[in-house]
Amino acid sequence: MKGLNQFLDTDVEVVISGDTRFVGTLIDIGQDIFVIFDGCNYLYIPLLHLHQMNKAINTNTEKPILIDPEDPMMEAENNSFSYRNTLNKVKGKFIEIYVTGDRSIHGYVTSVLNDYIVFFSPVFKTLFISMHHLKWFTPYSTEQTPYTLDNSQLPVVPSSVSLVRNFEEQIKKYVGQLVIFDMGEVPEKVGLLKDVSNNIIELINASGESIIWKLNHLKTMHLP
Repeated sequence: MKGLNQFLDTDVEVVISGDTRFVGTLIDIGQDIFVIFDGCNYLYIPLLHLHQMNKAINTNTEKPILIDPEDPMMEAENNSFSYRNTLNKVKGKFIEIYVTGDRSIHGYVTSVLNDYIVFFSPVFKTLFISMHHLKWFTPYSTEQTPYTLDNSQLPVVPSSVSLVRNFEEQIKKYVGQLVIFDMGEVPEKVGLLKDVSNNIIELINASGESIIWKLNHLKTMHLP
């Protein structure tokens, strides 16, 4: 990561998948993840989604780097700082994540599997999220909860559903049920799950029509 290291501790502009842009201080670089601090939040961004990084212009070069020593996600500079290890470290802690559409999701990770995570949201309940499509995440401060809900309304408990290691195999468990992909932002991604095989999903929509989707382009799944 010699190329990115030249920007450590400096203000950068970052462009990631979906033409999302951030400006902040590059705090750390891991095996497959990097961290920027935008003045308010630590943004953990998988390198998979990095499109462009350059030194930010028109910023105050004298601005101090405000690293919160209580940030539960920050790792020492060693080989353990990776995308997967960071997700495992944050299990059970409130975070905000962005996957798709025009909104982020608030809640906490309950499990980290081979290629997906299980995420509990007060709004969507249990979500299965492909690790290949998680664009960024940021931890809450310790005194915050999503939507200011009381902690008793957000018990940090593992998902009660049985889990397998692979995203496709997990989706297969719901054949014959009504499912929602990508949080239902596209109506054609809501329907009866008819079949899952060879990375192909067959859904039956409300009108009874069959719709085919390529699984590796689907980002999340949850039940209504």
